[in-house]
Amino acid sequence: MLHTIIHGEQTDKPNLLIAHGLFGSARNWGVIAKRLSADRQVIVVDMRNHGLSPWFDTQSYSDMAGDLADVIDGPVDVLGHSMGGKASMVLALENPHKINKLIVADIAPVAYSHTQMGPLDAMRGVDMDAVNNRADAKAHLVGLDPGVDDFLLQSIDIKEKRWKLNLDVLAAEMPKIVGFPSVQGTFDGPTLFLSGATSDYVKSDDRPAIKALFPAAKFAKIPGAGHWLHAEKPREFEASVSAYLDM
Repeated sequence: MLHTIIHGEQTDKPNLLIAHGLFGSARNWGVIAKRLSADRQVIVVDMRNHGLSPWFDTQSYSDMAGDLADVIDGPVDVLGHSMGGKASMVLALENPHKINKLIVADIAPVAYSHTQMGPLDAMRGVDMDAVNNRADAKAHLVGLDPGVDDFLLQSIDIKEKRWKLNLDVLAAEMPKIVGFPSVQGTFDGPTLFLSGATSDYVKSDDRPAIKALFPAAKFAKIPGAGHWLHAEKPREFEASVSAYLDM
């Protein structure tokens, strides 16, 4: 069972399940989850091979969707970002009865040509024996875009001198992570594809593939936000999510 962090109490509104992206964790979503829990219970998970959740030998989307399904008791709203968005889409396609509304944050049900091996290799290159604090670890993280090092450092355990990420499995499964599986069926429920206006992760050319799987899909963009739209524009992101869930 995935590790979960629960915010708020159950109300007459459906619970909201949040699935984070690659190298993330439930803790990354703490502020937004707390705000969204003002009128509903919010459940945030650590995905497999991340955070405090168990480590497994695979990182397929079918496996991740199964993990999410095990967390759900009844129909819930689901919000997934990036890798978590793909897992949430597969969950909706394989278990449509478990989902009320679906929000997919800045990702499409397509294979991407980019890879995330750069950050992964940077983490692998950190000499843990020489790390006594976060400043030491940050000095060892090289070749990354601005801000990425601080994001990755949220998943380091200084005391145990280890990453709270299964780097070997994530590396081996990277083709699956940047890809998207062939899934039968459709999810006909309400679905919002919420993107960053400056991001190129969800293109107009992706809309036929999206509509084929999610016929009721709607599209919205947050101005001035990139792929990390929830971190770059948290208030706007929170407002967009709340408005859609309350429709």
